[in-house]
Amino acid sequence: MLYDMARRFMADEIAPHYDDYEKNEIVDRSAWEKAGANGLLCASMPEEYGGSGGTFAHESAIIEAMGHVGVDGFGIALHNSIVAPYILHYGSEEQKKKWLPKMASGELIGAIAMTEPGAGSDLQGVKTRAEKDGNHYRINGSKTFITNGQHANLIIVVAKTDPAKGAKGTSLIVVETDEVEGFKRGRNLDKIGLKANDTSELFFEDVRVPTSNLLGSEEGQGFIQLMQQLPQERLQIGTGAIAMAERALALTIDYVKERKAFGKAILDFQNTQFKLAELKTEITIGRVFYNDCVTRHVAGGLDPVTASMAKYWLSDLQGKVVDECLQLHGGYGYMNEYPIARMWRDARVQRIYGGTNEIMKMLISRSL
Repeated sequence: MLYDMARRFMADEIAPHYDDYEKNEIVDRSAWEKAGANGLLCASMPEEYGGSGGTFAHESAIIEAMGHVGVDGFGIALHNSIVAPYILHYGSEEQKKKWLPKMASGELIGAIAMTEPGAGSDLQGVKTRAEKDGNHYRINGSKTFITNGQHANLIIVVAKTDPAKGAKGTSLIVVETDEVEGFKRGRNLDKIGLKANDTSELFFEDVRVPTSNLLGSEEGQGFIQLMQQLPQERLQIGTGAIAMAERALALTIDYVKERKAFGKAILDFQNTQFKLAELKTEITIGRVFYNDCVTRHVAGGLDPVTASMAKYWLSDLQGKVVDECLQLHGGYGYMNEYPIARMWRDARVQRIYGGTNEIMKMLISRSL
């Protein structure tokens, strides 16, 4: 039921404006507020904090609806199932009551600031500092590639509170951008794909936030918190991957039934039939694997290694499917008026963010 409702919402409220969002390289804030009013923000957060009381399975239904409609650049997935869970799992009761209801309504839009110009997958290399100054932290540093970066007014900042301790000196600190000085947004970055999703540079120059904005009971817990939550982020990337692969196949089947060449439908050529048979089989395998991962995750049993498998294999599959489907569109597949062209551009980053697929293979290899 949630999937059906989310799909109708995305088709009626987001898709008609999506070309404008792509051109403007940002989704209107009003779309966030409408999503909140329709219960599509923080679906997995408890009702006492303004959420819908669901699980990751509910977030998955919403993300799949977005993928099947083709509005992949609407940044609510990160807001819902990456940013909000950090506050739920590590926030104090006061923090949860203060921030989660506003995230559920869309008043606060969430981002997590991990990546820096000199630190991507290597989170231990973070240089951003958060130094104690009385009952405040003073934050200095810069971040880049931050999803929702232009809109976000609640940002979880990965910072070093004790650089001498390396990873053990890392903490997560929440910055409400509307309430601080010294915070600046840089460019809305010009990306290959996912144009509708604002992705930015962020700058912190002596940004003072209360020490009560620390996530967790003490400093130095940030790296462990990140490691505990990254499996869900990686599974979520798999959600978008399988949904886009399914949409690409469905649109391509429709196209090859209609498009004629040499006096017959493209579907009537054996090469087309064999290619689509292979893709349908692999997507079915991917869907079964993905559903099993969600089942295990909801039950609390999805280990980081399997999450890494899901992220790398499903995003690799997504790239393969979209590329093969574009090929079956012929020259029209290279034209932006056809959805497969946008999917081809949007899919590429899936193998990079959330930890590159090469990093995923390293994590898997350590379990051998």
